[in-house]
Amino acid sequence: MFFGGGNSYLISLGIILAAILWFMVSFERKKPREREVVLLAAMTAIAIAGRVAFFMVPQVKPSTAIIIITGIMLGKQAGFLCGALTAFISDFAFGQGPWTPWQMAAFGLVGFTAALIFQHRESLYHHKSLLCVYGFLGTVLIYGLIMDTGTALTLTGELSGQRLTATYLAGIPFNVIHGVSTAVTLWIFAVPMFHKLDRIKMKYGMYYQR
Repeated sequence: MFFGGGNSYLISLGIILAAILWFMVSFERKKPREREVVLLAAMTAIAIAGRVAFFMVPQVKPSTAIIIITGIMLGKQAGFLCGALTAFISDFAFGQGPWTPWQMAAFGLVGFTAALIFQHRESLYHHKSLLCVYGFLGTVLIYGLIMDTGTALTLTGELSGQRLTATYLAGIPFNVIHGVSTAVTLWIFAVPMFHKLDRIKMKYGMYYQR
């Protein structure tokens, strides 16, 4: 409406920022208790540390798995916020730029979608392989496609089928590596972290709305 369809990048960026703001307001309206905010902050800090610690290894980022676990255990809004804050804060180490809002939305949607898919699966301890499959596909199809779309828009400000196709194809190896690292991290750490989070939630009476 404002740009007459002439600047796809600014329009897309505006939608992303509006979505991030909506999730933040939605979480705040739930009036979370201090202990719930502290637990979310702790999971976010672990995800940030996981991303920064592996800065020397391209695309091998266990942070995506932590975001998925947060979404499943703490709810949709918490999963999105964990992803968005992980991208925003860790980019102070990697460098802030036009890619940051795209990373915030991409990480956030991975956590949000995990909460939606697994919200009624209380026996995830016995479905670790299913969780790992989502970790791989969610990383490749949600995070990867969003970031590749953002890359194509950032370079030119406009979309074209040829440019998108070239960007998606170029990003396949990086997205696959990222997806495999997420699946492996979930296979190793998901069940122990589920146990820890269940104990914390039970001990402190925290019942998140998924």
